[in-house]
Amino acid sequence: MTGRWFGWLGLALAAAAGAQESGEVRGSVADARGGEALAKVAVELVGGPYRAASDGQGRFAFASVAPGDYILNVSTVGYRLIKKPFHLEAGETKEFEVALSADTLARTDEVEVAAGPFEAGRDDGPPALELSGNDAKNLASVLADDPLRAVQSLPGVTSNDDYDARFSLRGADYSRIGLYFDGVLLHMPFHTVEGTPDTGSAAAFNGDMVEELELHEGAWPARYADRTAGVLDVEERDGAGDAASFRVAASASNAGGMAEGPIGKHRRGSWLVTARKSYLQYILERTASNLSIDFALDDVQGRLNYALTPRLAVALDTIESYSSLDRSSAKNQLGINSLMEAGYHYTFTNLTLRYTPAEHVTVVSHAAWMREKFDDSNPTALPLSGGHYGEWVWNGEAAWMWGAGGQLDAGWTLRRLRDSGFANQYYSGPPHVALLDQDDGTGLRGGFYAQQSWTLARGAVKLNAGARWDRDSVDGVGAGAPSASASFAPARRTRVVLAWGQYVQFPELADLRSPLGGPGLLPTRANHALGSVEQRIGERVRLRAEFYERDDRDLTERPFYDPRILNGAIFTPPLNPPERNSGRGYARGFELVAERRSANRLNGWVSYAYGVARERDGVEHTAYPSDYDQRHTVNVFASYRIRPSVNLSARWMYGSGFPIPGFLRLQNGQYYLAGARNQLRFGAYQRVDWRINKSWTKDRYKMTLYGEVVNLTDHANFRFDSFNSFNSKTGLVSLTIDKLFPVLPSAGIVFEW
Repeated sequence: MTGRWFGWLGLALAAAAGAQESGEVRGSVADARGGEALAKVAVELVGGPYRAASDGQGRFAFASVAPGDYILNVSTVGYRLIKKPFHLEAGETKEFEVALSADTLARTDEVEVAAGPFEAGRDDGPPALELSGNDAKNLASVLADDPLRAVQSLPGVTSNDDYDARFSLRGADYSRIGLYFDGVLLHMPFHTVEGTPDTGSAAAFNGDMVEELELHEGAWPARYADRTAGVLDVEERDGAGDAASFRVAASASNAGGMAEGPIGKHRRGSWLVTARKSYLQYILERTASNLSIDFALDDVQGRLNYALTPRLAVALDTIESYSSLDRSSAKNQLGINSLMEAGYHYTFTNLTLRYTPAEHVTVVSHAAWMREKFDDSNPTALPLSGGHYGEWVWNGEAAWMWGAGGQLDAGWTLRRLRDSGFANQYYSGPPHVALLDQDDGTGLRGGFYAQQSWTLARGAVKLNAGARWDRDSVDGVGAGAPSASASFAPARRTRVVLAWGQYVQFPELADLRSPLGGPGLLPTRANHALGSVEQRIGERVRLRAEFYERDDRDLTERPFYDPRILNGAIFTPPLNPPERNSGRGYARGFELVAERRSANRLNGWVSYAYGVARERDGVEHTAYPSDYDQRHTVNVFASYRIRPSVNLSARWMYGSGFPIPGFLRLQNGQYYLAGARNQLRFGAYQRVDWRINKSWTKDRYKMTLYGEVVNLTDHANFRFDSFNSFNSKTGLVSLTIDKLFPVLPSAGIVFEW
């Protein structure tokens, strides 16, 4: 009996000793961008049987952890893997606050505390549509991995062409939308085939390099120049500043890699480089409706940033991209003026200096250079078209926060443009070539702006007023453009915005230097007016309605370029009618959006847009819907992280249909010339895409598998390709209309370590 008591006592003492020796590990997980607590995050102590998932408040805890060396692994699908080595003493409690960064963003240990999920970074105009992180990655698609294709799903954006990354806004084509990349307006930053309408495009920059995309659909701030329909502002991210990391990815359509890390032992800067190669030709072989096409693209992109002093930082960005088209496998089917081989080379370099001379003053300056080269040839290796575009840019801006509610912004832009190009047309029989167009010349384009912003009544009232002035040296025209906006909060969760602005866009240098255009062309002008009402429901849900009107004038047209029925007879246009500022137009409509932003549970939006866009030509005396007029547009996106390692997302894009451009009518299934323009339309464009992301986390690396189905319902969508010919006696027309993507499953895999 006495021995038994001694045994129990020994066990009790051993248990007490063990309890004193064990420790505890606990902590919380939050989204690095905004600070939202993250639920359903996998947490593991490598080196022991300790695994858990964070709760609804992002918290986790491990009790009775034996002393020793561990690595805290924190991971969930769509976020960067975090590894934190540590040593646990007997009886010690370790507390961790973990910040997780989205896969496309830089890894960081700090949480950026935001005022709210819908608050803009720069509040100097009407609210912009923002896209970043996992949403941008999921919407870019496995098939293309293109950040511009993510923009196509934003509320109010119209894009009915699966092959093209470009999009339209409120009845205006992409040429009137400015793409700013880290403060510099880019010209043609695409993988594309230049000089022919039979083309598609993809962004020349990699989505893994993008911090945020911000789309301004109307009445944008005065700091943006030389566009009249909209602005897409792309902010590039810095490399990881804590430790080096690497990523390789592969899918059926592309492969690539990325590396990033800090600079120097004091980590005063970072580096980031990425490269990719596409295999789109395998997709095009399945989807191209007429000819075998071999389209390839490659690009390399990098960024360096370094803090020279606490007040002065420098960054260097570069993009190098190549695109090529080869249709030689279909050489026997091509005509003398058909495109067989083409190449496009795009280069961009940007040096940025950021200086903070005082606590409330910031000056940013950019010195950039971009170049575009292309050449196209026919089946007999004769040149069809070619060209070179170059641009030197120096611009900058200064911001002075002169008070608690006031900020003054001012800036300048100076661009030296260089453009040369040609287009040929060949005739069968005896060797003969006609020069369709040619341009060669230089020009200077510059301007400046100033804008004052006020925040009053503790943020309930926000006012902005600004103006800019720009001038082009070729046409000799200087133009002013004022803008203003006001935002009011009649209730705590309600905000009303009113905005108005004038905007100017100069003709392309190629048009100003071409005999078809000339230096007499005027800049296009547009007046924007909008009003919106936004209602918040809780912290993460908002309802928004926006009404808009845009009036355009001095649009560049080519009157009597298209064949038609004129005064009861078939009209055959001259070979090269000149360009004139003969167009005017308007766009009117409204957009409705319901949106929820959250790193947990359901995230996404539902949007409906109604719009009418019409144009008229003062020389032809014709009025018609614009080429990108679409009455009804619906964009829906939803994402849900159902488990720590599984995320589901889907999108639905619907458009009631663009006009088929030209003077056309349909009779017995065939197209004929007509007397009115843009009266026929394609059927409704509709596409449902579905995606699943599944991740596996190991001790030293993370693997993510992406599965996707494009056009899940196999809806038949079409796009207008080209007007080929017409019969001058019967009016019968030959058109090329391409069928777009069928059901396309795709998959990709990413390794990160």
